[in-house]
Amino acid sequence: MIIDVRRLKEMAEIEFSDIVEDVIITDINELRIILIDGSFVDIWYSLKLEGRYSYHWERKHIDGSIFRHNNAPHVRWQEVKTFPKHFHNGDEDRVIDSDINDEPEEALKEFLLFIRKKLTGKK
Repeated sequence: MIIDVRRLKEMAEIEFSDIVEDVIITDINELRIILIDGSFVDIWYSLKLEGRYSYHWERKHIDGSIFRHNNAPHVRWQEVKTFPKHFHNGDEDRVIDSDINDEPEEALKEFLLFIRKKLTGKK
């Protein structure tokens, strides 16, 4: 399925201008969002596997952390209540339930709200 990444780009730039430095469409179903602290968010929606996605906030170069919602059905995370959806909470090996929305625009909003709160303390 083709995602309207232009709409996602516009939403991120306008609604989250306080934390978003730039948004780059890197491929047909992919975005990179550069944040004010120098970290970045990669958003990916599979063209081959219907409904497969990843919302990945990369902070390893800042404090060693990563935050990622994805729905790859890794056997290692099958005990997670929301499997195959799961959330890497600060570390690749620290995985918890993911209740992120299945609709791309809402999911991106939820993830950017999470990031805004982490970066600024604001909701």
